[in-house]
Amino acid sequence: MAISPEIPQSVEWNNTKVPVYAMATIDFSLLLSQEPAEVERLVRCCQKQGFFYLDLNNIDGRRFLDDQQETLKLMHRFFEAPLEAKNEYGLIAPHLGYEPVGSRTGVLENTKDGYEMIKVSRDEIQRSSPHLPAVIKNSPDMKVLENAIAGSNIATKAILSALSTGCGLSGAARFENSHRNDRPSTSTLAMMHYIPSDSSKDRNIGHQKHTDISSLTLLFSEQWGLQIRPPGAREFGFVEPRAGCAVVNVGDSLRFASGHTMQSCIHRVVPLHPAEHRYSIAYFLRAEDDAMFTDSEGRYITAGQWHDEKFFAFTSPPEMQALAPASMLLGGMTEDDGEEVAPVVELKDNAVKAY
Repeated sequence: MAISPEIPQSVEWNNTKVPVYAMATIDFSLLLSQEPAEVERLVRCCQKQGFFYLDLNNIDGRRFLDDQQETLKLMHRFFEAPLEAKNEYGLIAPHLGYEPVGSRTGVLENTKDGYEMIKVSRDEIQRSSPHLPAVIKNSPDMKVLENAIAGSNIATKAILSALSTGCGLSGAARFENSHRNDRPSTSTLAMMHYIPSDSSKDRNIGHQKHTDISSLTLLFSEQWGLQIRPPGAREFGFVEPRAGCAVVNVGDSLRFASGHTMQSCIHRVVPLHPAEHRYSIAYFLRAEDDAMFTDSEGRYITAGQWHDEKFFAFTSPPEMQALAPASMLLGGMTEDDGEEVAPVVELKDNAVKAY
């Protein structure tokens, strides 16, 4: 089912009325028990749009909401530290470390990004002495990070397992068997602080359009700013923050692993309120470094190689990004301003199975 042409709500951004897109809501508790109807809804959502709300307002999900609030407190302490202390930590690896404001291309032409970010990987937090900045390298903060990463891993693995069931996969073919917990991966928790910015005059603006270097992304943000361009949509539109819900999206690796039947939805972040400090928490569940898939250029490559190549494209200047394969930043998804995006390939009904 294509997105509805009806726009039920809009908000003003950059002197223009911008749509607010409706998204399906998936109940986490129902996914845990792999209720057939909810599993089928999940699969269809990932095949049609690639984004959905994950409802955590239940006994099974509330602990993740508590983890989010504790992580926000930690983020404030870190981002309010002097810049020298944050830069001392630096960027250790593409999935671990600190990136200051302006490290990447911005959302508008001739701008740089408008956020700073600290990343802590799942592999790193399990080490006996994880590499962390001094300002949060203490037992209470490390426990907060452990809980946030472990909880996010549990939630995204439950979604991945339900998708395997819904797609009729078994044995080694199930998606989670390329996401084993004991194998090295670049799965990471990214904590982002978007600085106040006015799109009419500032030069550090938002987060450029892209698809995610992940299989699934679990995103928490209580503030406006996320925009998506669903398959078939003519323009970017906002995602409304919803209390008690995370936003989940399909990333490149799951799109590739599904035979390109799932949609890695194009998205970006813009400042809706110029004076606002915006905070978001994203867990990127990624396949094992050695997992193999066929990308949108037809190359048979590892998840680790895709991660490193796309990260390099993200952090390169626009002239270098233009030299990358057309599918790199958008994961093979297409757009054409003023025209409808190429229609999503429809799967036959019997390709979606509850059991």
